[in-house]
Amino acid sequence: MKILINGKNFSVQEGQTVLEICRQNGIDIPALCYHPDLDIKANCRLCLVEIKGFPRLHTACSTKVAEGMEVITNSPEIRRARKINLELIVSAHLEKCGQCIWDANCYLQKLAKEYGVIISRFEDRKKDRPTVPIGPSIAFDQSKCIDCNNCVEVCQKQACGVFEIKGKGAETTVTLAHPDQCVYCGQCVVHCPVGALQGQGEWEAVEQALLDKTKVTIAQCAPSIRSSLGEEFDLPYGQIVTGQMVAALKKLGFNKVFDINLGADFTSFEEAKELKERFENNQLPMLTSCCPAWVHFVEVFYPEFLPNLTTANSPHMCSGPVIKTYYSQLIGKKPSDLTVVSVMPCTAKKFEAKRDEFYLADGTPYIDHVITTREFAYLLRRHQIALTSLKPQNPDDPLGEYSGAGAIYGASGGVMESALRTAVEWICGHKPPSLEFKCVRGQEGIKTAQVEVGSKTLKLAVANGLGHAKQILEELKKDPTAYDYVEVMACPGGCIGGGGQPVPVSAEIRKKRAEALYEIDKKLKVRTCHENPSLQKVYRDFFAKDPILVEKLLHTSYNS
Repeated sequence: MKILINGKNFSVQEGQTVLEICRQNGIDIPALCYHPDLDIKANCRLCLVEIKGFPRLHTACSTKVAEGMEVITNSPEIRRARKINLELIVSAHLEKCGQCIWDANCYLQKLAKEYGVIISRFEDRKKDRPTVPIGPSIAFDQSKCIDCNNCVEVCQKQACGVFEIKGKGAETTVTLAHPDQCVYCGQCVVHCPVGALQGQGEWEAVEQALLDKTKVTIAQCAPSIRSSLGEEFDLPYGQIVTGQMVAALKKLGFNKVFDINLGADFTSFEEAKELKERFENNQLPMLTSCCPAWVHFVEVFYPEFLPNLTTANSPHMCSGPVIKTYYSQLIGKKPSDLTVVSVMPCTAKKFEAKRDEFYLADGTPYIDHVITTREFAYLLRRHQIALTSLKPQNPDDPLGEYSGAGAIYGASGGVMESALRTAVEWICGHKPPSLEFKCVRGQEGIKTAQVEVGSKTLKLAVANGLGHAKQILEELKKDPTAYDYVEVMACPGGCIGGGGQPVPVSAEIRKKRAEALYEIDKKLKVRTCHENPSLQKVYRDFFAKDPILVEKLLHTSYNS
């Protein structure tokens, strides 16, 4: 079809909206409540446009194109209406800009400046509403909430239902309905346009830890961080910054920087062993367990599937205890002499680090602090460390070397593919025809595939997003043989779309982050976890002396 926008002709497809067409063609239309991951709600009323032949203004996000339509996106009437609506939105949002996740890239600030909105024109009608913690991971600052309902929708898609809408019209309010059902995935955080939902910050505790010269401070970074951190410093989506990331942590004052990619190799190694054992003893299906939001989802909503979860720890909960035991012995220190900080894409990792299962016998935690990608970037800006100008450095020995299998953990399907590379070889007695199990890659909500393993077939399913995971679990309840091996990541696209990642986020951004991780894998000589020399050395020099330590340090249990 052909339509006119601001006097220019555009070719469009049936079903597209005016907002979609404008954004595809670089025509600026403001929209706060719109997010490509979510349904169209037309709540903020900022995307107003004129359509010739109609008397009133229309929301571009909800107006679908029609043959011959004539659209105007900028006129005195449109600007007046947008300004009024923006002033009403600002009156529902108490400004706390300094530590907001949007501070360096605030769309609300940008619009207020563009439309000449006086922030203080109306009294902040939510100024007395408190900030409510949601477990150890998330904080809901109700004084900043503009009631766009994005958190309500995304939480419903995650099948948790933590938030609900109360009241109508001007009395509409988003409230916490079931905080005890939160699994801390943080998707509400990355889909909130005004920072009313944020991760519980630990950056101040990390600053204090770095000042304590009696401790050895160690940072370790998750696989997906290196393909997203650069976005906070205006680098292209998906640009790899591994070396600069390490250099930045050293600049902050960490004594050592290790890589959680190695922890991912430990997880894959133990998970491959368990898959082989379950496969040969017909104890399937087996469900992955490296995503703490997914694990907690099973504990809260589907406890009957707890025996199906692999007991292998998540990557940073493998590398953490290895650092506190193996590495502390190497340098002649006690576990309590070390402070370990994990830099993660995930708000649920904050919850995971505080689980009772993840402490050594002397009461020392595996991980002392967890900061998100956003917190890390905030720390760098706070200390005036320019990431892009740093000379790249390599992670430290002996826990900095990793395989390609560890590198792809941040993408949906990466956990399963990493374990399959090793498990298939062990079961069959030879390497698989290809190390790349591309059948489990991609951002589709649910992917299914079959892999020939010797004379048998392994039925696979991969889900990203807990709503999709729910579909698979319901299918398994009806037919326990539907799948043999299931990977679930709570967040869209996997960890590359985690609740601690930079904002904004979309399917296209997640795709570029994931592609970068697969590029790292391609370029590495060692692409299977069991061939990683660093992993082999730890098993040979440490775990071989006391095999029980493998179960104690690299495996866990779950609670209904």
